Amino acid sequence: MNIKPQQRSVFYVSDRTGKTAESLGQSLLSQFDGIEFTHRTYAFVSTEIEAHYVASEINRNAEITGQQPIVFSTLVNDEIQEFISATDACVISLFNAFIEPLEMSLQAKSSHTIGKAHEPFGNEDYKKQMDAIDFTLKNDDGIRTNLFDQADVILVGVSRSAKTPTCLYLAMHFSIKAANYPLTDDDLENDELPGFLLPYIDKIVGLTIRADQLSAIRQQRRPNTTYATLKKCQYEIKRAETMMEKAGLFVLDSTAMSVEEIAVNLVKEKQLLKNE
Repeated sequence: MNIKPQQRSVFYVSDRTGKTAESLGQSLLSQFDGIEFTHRTYAFVSTEIEAHYVASEINRNAEITGQQPIVFSTLVNDEIQEFISATDACVISLFNAFIEPLEMSLQAKSSHTIGKAHEPFGNEDYKKQMDAIDFTLKNDDGIRTNLFDQADVILVGVSRSAKTPTCLYLAMHFSIKAANYPLTDDDLENDELPGFLLPYIDKIVGLTIRADQLSAIRQQRRPNTTYATLKKCQYEIKRAETMMEKAGLFVLDSTAMSVEEIAVNLVKEKQLLKNE
């Protein structure tokens, strides 16, 4: 009789590359046989907005799996760490675990400096990462379509088809400037993409999702509304897929794919890292 191993989700959260959190966390987890771990790393988490996003992903995982995720954090900033500590997870702050006993022994306070003894502040990789995150946050939900010419990739799809989390993942993990545009009721009356998107057709990727899952997601946010009904979701998805097919877009179905999988497939298809 084959016994299926227990599965648990593990998150590594860092204000730098995340390598320290991964190394220490995986060393600790190696002591537990018979458990299958899935790993996700969120690097360069340096603002409250980014921490809020990561915290929401951790809580979403807990809700979906019905199990408490394990989080290894090397965040230095106490205010940012509070977002992670407040999640429905087993949170292990590696920084505090080691710093506090050292402070007691040395009878001195640490500097609490982000990335000290790592790469110097302002290196090109870090700057590129921060620029990508800043661009992505400012170009969410089609807020600044006039800046789409600066985007590395533009995601289009109906509301709640995973555009925003995918864009943030691309920025945080690949330093990709990702914008997104939600297809509205007015847009969906036509069979073609909105005209202002056509100059950027080579940058555009479509996201779709199964109607029943979309309805369930929308019900959580706006229950008992027309917006969340299965009929409304079916209509929007059908119109959006017709539009994407006519435009010849590369389309990913987010129904059974994690944000990480969507991002990796997108990066490969569009060759977004070909110059690195």
